Amino acid sequence: MSKWIQLFGSRKFWAAVVGMALVIVRTAFPDFPLEDESLIGMLSVLAAYILGVAIEDNGLHRKSL
Repeated sequence: MSKWIQLFGSRKFWAAVVGMALVIVRTAFPDFPLEDESLIGMLSVLAAYILGVAIEDNGLHRKSL
């Protein structure tokens, strides 16, 4: 059960959920006022955030060894 708790407490997971929600909304509602370039920009920022958190998590893990 702790794996689920870790997953739902993960900043990377929630950033990925937000990114997927953006893609789903844009796909389900083509008239949604969000340009493709804006969507790509937001997804790029989310991907950079996820990568940054992953690097930070790796650094924290190495520090504790």
